[in-house]
Amino acid sequence: MTRITAVDVTDVRFPTSVSMDGSDAMNKDGDYSATYVVVSTDDPELSGFGFTFTIGRGNDICTLAAQRRGEPLVGRDVGDVVGDLGGVYRDLASDSQLRWLGPDKGVEHLALAAVMNAVWDLAARDAGKPLWRLLAEMSPEELVDVADLSYLSDALTREEALEILRAGVPHREERIRHLEETGYPCYTTSAGWLGYSDDKLRRLATEAVESGYRHIKLKVGANLEDDIRRCEIAREVIGWDAKLMIDANQVWDVPQAIEWVKALARFEPWWIEEPTSPDDILGHAAVRRAVAPIGVATGEHGMNRVLFKQMFQAEAIDFCQLDSARLASINEILAVYLMAQKYGVPVCPHAGGVGLCELVQHLSVFDYVAISGTLEDRVTEYVDHLHEHFTDPCIVEDGAYRLPARPGYSAQMHPESVATYAYPNGSYWASNEEALG
Repeated sequence: MTRITAVDVTDVRFPTSVSMDGSDAMNKDGDYSATYVVVSTDDPELSGFGFTFTIGRGNDICTLAAQRRGEPLVGRDVGDVVGDLGGVYRDLASDSQLRWLGPDKGVEHLALAAVMNAVWDLAARDAGKPLWRLLAEMSPEELVDVADLSYLSDALTREEALEILRAGVPHREERIRHLEETGYPCYTTSAGWLGYSDDKLRRLATEAVESGYRHIKLKVGANLEDDIRRCEIAREVIGWDAKLMIDANQVWDVPQAIEWVKALARFEPWWIEEPTSPDDILGHAAVRRAVAPIGVATGEHGMNRVLFKQMFQAEAIDFCQLDSARLASINEILAVYLMAQKYGVPVCPHAGGVGLCELVQHLSVFDYVAISGTLEDRVTEYVDHLHEHFTDPCIVEDGAYRLPARPGYSAQMHPESVATYAYPNGSYWASNEEALG
């Protein structure tokens, strides 16, 4: 009998503000950070690794919350945990005193995501399979049992979820073989951070095209004249056959969003991402009606499955951009994928943050294999930084994610990276008083 012996949580912060990586109109100087969770067992060869993503100050608060979320796991039998992933999720999520701090939103929900990501990683490692394959080999009944369908019955019933999953079962292996040949298509944001110079934008966009990307995203929303100039540069480089997406990161009110997007419409953006407050369902619907045929995309700050339910019901979005570290791990993510399939909205996960590419590759592969069965209008974000800190970094070739092959959720960091960037006592921060301040 193998038991969980500890749940350790570390505040890990990378100084991305120095190079302006990740800069946008709302978040100008973020230090990409992880609330990093390690679930240890009395088997030295078996642990689970997970995290949630933040951008610097406040990650210590999330770290403390994750420590509280993970405490009930200590002492449990690993077989019982991985054999009832729905029950474990419901048990941790039902802590009424912690739940009061949300519920199902904010720091307590980010903390639950970090812990449950580690639990799912543990389950996949225990099974000796990459997470996407663990999921792809589960029956429709097993998947629905782990999915959090609470508060969703007016949009998705258990029977509807089963019907969606059962339809994909006969085609799973065929779809896996297809992805083994082609990979899963992705787009790059790495060229388009708002703090980059025009020369850097041009250089990185050129490199992206040469690397096989047919989808490129630019940050917008700080200054319209700058946005027009930057879109002109992007179209000069990528041409008019490639897809150009724009991302405002929530900076606009609804009327301003409509006016600004119309001013950029001549560049034929495929979508406008986060045009207004992430909680404004009717605002997104209004923007969508006004700027069509430009699509509306959102979801990286989608706090829970209920918000997504209402986005689908209100026909507020064209693309669902769920986040693997903001929703409460696979249990809640499954519910959103199933609703998206019912409502005909393609899921293009957000991955603009440390480690998110490592996680979302598993989600996108599973979506194609077991739920959507199509790659039409589906493309997953990729940003080319910080992968070197992970023991199983994602691999992107010719604008596509290659299928992860190693057991787990690809969430483990190198111990050396944790030791260097742990905040505030890691070697980088301890030797850099100005950055620490």
